[in-house]
Amino acid sequence: AAGLHRYLRDFCGCHVAWSGVQLRLPRPLPAVPGELTEASPYRYRYYQNVCTHSYSFVWWDWPRWEREIDWMALHGINLALAWGGQEAIWQRVYLALGLTQAEIDEYFTGPAFLAWGRMGNLHSWGGPLPRAWHLKQLYLQHRVLDRMRALGMTPVLPAFAGHVPKAIARVFPQVSVTQLGSWGHFNCSYSCAFLLAPGDPLFPLIGSLFLRELTREFDTDHIYGADTFNEMQPPSSDPAYLANATAAVFEAMAAVDPDAVWLLQGWLFQNQPEFWGPAQVGAVLGAVPQGRLLVLDLFAESQPVYARTASFRGQPFIWCMLHNFGGNHGLFGALEAVNQGPAAARLFPNSTMVGTGIAPEGIGQNEVVYALMAELGWRKDPVPDLSAWVGRFAERRYGAAQPDAAAAWRLLLRSVYNCSGEACRGHNRSPLVRRPSLQMNTTVWYNRSDVFEAWRLLLKASPNLTASPAFRYDLLDVTRQALQELVSLYYEEARAAYLQQELVGLLRAGGLLAYELLPALDEVLASDRHFLLGSWLAQARAAAVSEAQADLYELNSRYQLTLWGPEGNILDYANKQLAGLVAHYYAPRWRLFVESLADSLARAAPFQQRRFNRDVFRLEQAFVLSSRRYRSQPQGDTVDLARRVFLKFAPPRAAGAS
Repeated sequence: AAGLHRYLRDFCGCHVAWSGVQLRLPRPLPAVPGELTEASPYRYRYYQNVCTHSYSFVWWDWPRWEREIDWMALHGINLALAWGGQEAIWQRVYLALGLTQAEIDEYFTGPAFLAWGRMGNLHSWGGPLPRAWHLKQLYLQHRVLDRMRALGMTPVLPAFAGHVPKAIARVFPQVSVTQLGSWGHFNCSYSCAFLLAPGDPLFPLIGSLFLRELTREFDTDHIYGADTFNEMQPPSSDPAYLANATAAVFEAMAAVDPDAVWLLQGWLFQNQPEFWGPAQVGAVLGAVPQGRLLVLDLFAESQPVYARTASFRGQPFIWCMLHNFGGNHGLFGALEAVNQGPAAARLFPNSTMVGTGIAPEGIGQNEVVYALMAELGWRKDPVPDLSAWVGRFAERRYGAAQPDAAAAWRLLLRSVYNCSGEACRGHNRSPLVRRPSLQMNTTVWYNRSDVFEAWRLLLKASPNLTASPAFRYDLLDVTRQALQELVSLYYEEARAAYLQQELVGLLRAGGLLAYELLPALDEVLASDRHFLLGSWLAQARAAAVSEAQADLYELNSRYQLTLWGPEGNILDYANKQLAGLVAHYYAPRWRLFVESLADSLARAAPFQQRRFNRDVFRLEQAFVLSSRRYRSQPQGDTVDLARRVFLKFAPPRAAGAS
């Protein structure tokens, strides 16, 4: 499949991406000048993050899964998580151990939060899981595994990490469990995992029961994923405890599958470096036989761990690009760091690197970043000239060479896709998608004028490329980014006017932002199916088999996009820019903010952020609990809408150049 993709890409000028495909094949098909052979310098080309299953895959049906697996095969992916259906297996195990169905229902999260239930961060929130959910996920998992295996991939199945339902103590009163601290600003009603002590006899029993039942259902390819301390501080920093806890997980795997290899997300070492000192890291890495632990250096393009752990103390690791948090929209990338990173890791002294990985929390954005990373999985050396590479990318993507489009991409390469340093945490912190305050950070690592000029150039190129769906998608995405930049600029004006007690200036800038710019953005977004809130909610409802289930799934979706938890526990983390979400969630917040600032000026009273937070929470909650229906089909012409918005809002220099 990777060879077919190489032929389509390099000989036919075709392009395969999440947003669509460009498969205008030349006639006749170009001949290959003799046999071409290519060998990857890496054993593995890995794909996924545990969180991707909740942020992106959660409502998928089989046709969507099939497209994704084919995309994986074409890009040479040969190692991928396959974690669907595991709750159905856990239900069998817990029922066999004596838990009641009610206790199990109380333990599982809702579908949109299963990733964090699987890693022990959450329980109960968004649930319960209906019986129909389990049946559908079992069906999907079988089809996913069949397809992955047929295409030569190694699926990674889940294993027992040590987290158990609270009700286990009712059935086994002598069990030794530790309640961990809370996670993600949730209280213990929804977090504070119960961790089974590594020496408790139940640990190998539960671990073996689960893996035996799982592999009986799905067979196995001998690689298993488990994360015991993901974003949770262990109860002890004693290396002996950490070694025992790690060994218990692996031994439960090996008891069922003597060939077991444990795939571990190395995020814990990166996320809490103050806890994971050399002794603690060494305890975990040394508790599994050499070569039987495969570590994902999950955020290596920004904060690699291999360099400070002596290549993970000799355990094999995969250099991963995380890139995206929460499935955010927003043009972003560190292409130079991504380009150089894998080769540098492979050449590191005594390197144990065995693969490259694509590990975003959410997909369907910034496709140029993923095209580069997939290509690097087959390259021994970095791409020598990224500027030339991105020009070829644009030509294949649109099916035609267009100088203005190529120039636009080069501007994006040197600006939004040229992140370095601390800014590369990868989260969209634009004021647009944040609860407004007077302390919002609007700094960016690039020159905003590059984005505006790229916007102008794409519009200039549009007469030659309107037939390309990928071009229309990119034009919308760059328009969305340009309007995001303008939100920051108008916010800065409004804040300055407020601080200088200039009511007219506040109302002018704030009014433009809340009452003109955001409605215009919503209208542009509505022209493409990839940017519709209605599409996302319709997928959720379609996954249900009853109206009550559909309501539960839609509520899961609305919470995840906005408040995340019942009290805004991880507020706006999974922010998106979708038609409907902008109009009925972000815009009302901004209108209330501008009105609140104006009211405080009129009354000569200080703006009360705490009071505003209480008031705006009611708006946020009203959106989540609303039953309002949204369009799931696009309306309007992207090119015409983008041009109109450009003529109205583009900064004078960009508009004048047009």
